Amino acid sequence: MFGSLLTKMFGSRNDRLLKQMGKEVTKINALEPVLEALSDEELKAKTIEFKDRFSQGETVEQLLAEAFAVVREASKRVFSMRHFDVQMIGGMVLNEGKIAEMRTGEGKTLTATLPSYLNALTGKGVHVITVNDYLATRDADWSRPLFEFLGLTVGCNVAGMTTEDKQAAYQSDITYGTNNEFGFDYLRDNMVFSPQERSQKPLHFAIIDEVDSILIDEARTPLIISGQAEDSSALYKTINVVVPTLEQQEEEDKEGEESTGDYTIDEKAKQVYLTERGQIHIEEIMVEKELLIAGDTLFSAANITLLHHVMAALRAHKLFQKDVDYIVKDGEVVIVDEHTGRTMEGRRWSEGLHQAVEAKEGVNIQNENQTLASITFQNYFRIYQKLSGMTGTADTEAFEFNHIYGLETVIIPTNQPMVRKDLADLIYLTGDEKFEAILADIQDCVKRGQPVLVGTIAIETSEFLSDFLKKQKIKHKVLNAKFHQQEAEIVADAGKEGAVTIATNMAGRGTDIVLGGNLDAIIAKLTNASEDDIAKAKAQWKIDHDRVLELGGLHIVATERHESRRIDNQLRGRSGRQGDEGSTRFYLSMEDSLMRIFASERISNMMRKLGMEHGEAIEHPWVTRSIENAQRKVEGRNFDMRKQLLEYDDVANDQRGVIYEQRNELLDNEEIGEVVDAIRSDVINGVIDQHIPRQSLDEMWDIQGLEEQLKGDYATDLTIAKWLEQDNKLHEESLREKIVTEFEQAYKDKEAAVGVDVLRQFEKAVMLQSLDSHWKEHLSAMDHLRQGIGLRAHAQKNPKQEFKRESFQLFTEMLDNLKFDVVGILSKVQIRAESDVEAVEEQRRKAEEIPMDFKHQSITNPNEDRQMPRVGRNEVCPCGSGKKYKQCHGKLA
Repeated sequence: MFGSLLTKMFGSRNDRLLKQMGKEVTKINALEPVLEALSDEELKAKTIEFKDRFSQGETVEQLLAEAFAVVREASKRVFSMRHFDVQMIGGMVLNEGKIAEMRTGEGKTLTATLPSYLNALTGKGVHVITVNDYLATRDADWSRPLFEFLGLTVGCNVAGMTTEDKQAAYQSDITYGTNNEFGFDYLRDNMVFSPQERSQKPLHFAIIDEVDSILIDEARTPLIISGQAEDSSALYKTINVVVPTLEQQEEEDKEGEESTGDYTIDEKAKQVYLTERGQIHIEEIMVEKELLIAGDTLFSAANITLLHHVMAALRAHKLFQKDVDYIVKDGEVVIVDEHTGRTMEGRRWSEGLHQAVEAKEGVNIQNENQTLASITFQNYFRIYQKLSGMTGTADTEAFEFNHIYGLETVIIPTNQPMVRKDLADLIYLTGDEKFEAILADIQDCVKRGQPVLVGTIAIETSEFLSDFLKKQKIKHKVLNAKFHQQEAEIVADAGKEGAVTIATNMAGRGTDIVLGGNLDAIIAKLTNASEDDIAKAKAQWKIDHDRVLELGGLHIVATERHESRRIDNQLRGRSGRQGDEGSTRFYLSMEDSLMRIFASERISNMMRKLGMEHGEAIEHPWVTRSIENAQRKVEGRNFDMRKQLLEYDDVANDQRGVIYEQRNELLDNEEIGEVVDAIRSDVINGVIDQHIPRQSLDEMWDIQGLEEQLKGDYATDLTIAKWLEQDNKLHEESLREKIVTEFEQAYKDKEAAVGVDVLRQFEKAVMLQSLDSHWKEHLSAMDHLRQGIGLRAHAQKNPKQEFKRESFQLFTEMLDNLKFDVVGILSKVQIRAESDVEAVEEQRRKAEEIPMDFKHQSITNPNEDRQMPRVGRNEVCPCGSGKKYKQCHGKLA
């Protein structure tokens, strides 16, 4: 109450920021008459002037007002488009490293040109990041004339480009591209064998379009570069036959009674669990198929891989549905993004789940892969010195943006007042009644000529609705994951009079729905158009636009609520752009997944007791509020999972930073002799310590063991026992010095024989190859550690602390093993000529040619896919927090 009183008196922080930036806009507007008087050449010369002033010590903040005014003036001349004042504020928010929430249709692409130009003046590069190749190419091509008019270069970074093309794109002042490609290029740059092969410059400033989609929805999906591992497709096929024979248990076990089914499903957690009966059943089948020894159990350490395959197959069959979670296209299983409805080509589920789905659908099973390099978007984007983003829906996730990325969200006011009508939700008892009501609403709109956009969550629903409308002979277009090649054209027509468009979630589509149709698209369709033809097209569009406004603008019909309020808001935001008329309505039923899982049965029972007739709906703010509370619960749980995964990944990220820093030092330094000398000294002293402990008596020395290890591991034959016989004065310190000196001398003899340059080149090749090999094995070990760490909670241990401790041990061991390997190889190898070094380089080049997969891979929670018993309220929560279940995720149950 006291807080709301202060807000009324002094305004919210958002209001204060807008007021402060409004003063800067006044300064920018004052410069407009001065810049209008300049010729094109004089306006272009401003860029050189700004760069000179920056080099002489002025900051980008000091240049902001003039730079923004120059971009606005250039835009008027190149595009005949003038930035609105609210777009100027949006540009300032982005320049300050914040998130600008701008409603759909407010011109985010044009807004981004302001901070892009300003920060490009530093010469450090600006990255404008979008969600797909189509949008990256479109935005780069659209903005190129403006930036080139001002003397800046524009590059585009998309999949499938050569190294030379990528390097050229990154050398540009402003580079457009997708989040996946920027992340993969970072990983690739840390796998190269010469500095000339790198693409990226140091990461300076990034503007992320659809920032919520990239930093929230995709935060659980790391980018992974992997190589192929062993083939286990036969095992997937065998277990795929077993799973359909299992029976689901409908009711929970009662104490003292045997299980009545083989597995149970927890829809809320999207998990499947084996019952005791199911375990016995599967073990019997496995024994028959000779995959398990009689008397052995699935849960023994030796059979952990078999259990992993069984759980993957169970999840594939019982939790993942075709045309909802994935589609089968050209003989491949392609994941469908639950948030945007897009197909995600090249992305694969991890931990064998994707192979299990491939076995289920009878398509070719691709090999599992071994990770060579990986990074999450959370940790990649935190590398940038300055990060900003823009989207139409950020406010509901403002806490997460601030907590994880340190990004403040600023809500930018609309240029025209918002007049869209958001009608109350209608809740029906059954799905059939809901779809009948949706059909009636669509028919009413078609009759009046009002355009309708029908938003669905799943492809299955969009196809069901499409069939429904075909039977009623209602013309419509379908935009879903199966047909997204034509999406720009379909969306361009969605605002025309009488248009009916069915679409899976509209997030990230990137194309505005303009009432009366998209004017640019209409003009582009004209062949050999004269000025007169274009004028006629514009006049006709104006008539069409006004007619649709009279009809009430675009009407949004949503077939169910998404588990995230933000996705619902994105769908609503498609209507009412730039002050246009519009309306939205959500239709729900008690059979919808969100209602079934989270809305209590009391609502359903109450609807029945009230004797509601067929087709009758509940429309009340209380019900809408309870649905929003259910959505908040899901959002909270999803945030906890993302935060949990980030805390685990932060451990790997620290180690990744150390390895990549060492690797870059190796690449950038021509002379690494001193590094090798230091490593060799550490290793030889470590070997001596094993056999001659420091400050020890002669009786404790293992001279024979030391001689054997030096000869076997380092090809250095030293007669240490003879030295001791011949020289009584040799004590521990002097003996240590003599061994090190002899060892160093043997290496110097090798250096003299082959030449310093040849040996330095060989040392570098060996160091890089060994570092990559050990890092790859370490990543695999970290994956295995992470998969089972959640079970430590049952031993009253904090899984996160255990993971940190053990991963640090693994990392230390890896660095020690790396040193021993490098010194061993360099000591043993016989280099006769430069051709031997070339042979090592050739071997390295061949290793590079092995096919690598670039996956944006959907991962699971560290505790998912692990068979665990059901958790009691007072037991430790298996999420890894260390809290009791009832005080953690049990709250959501």
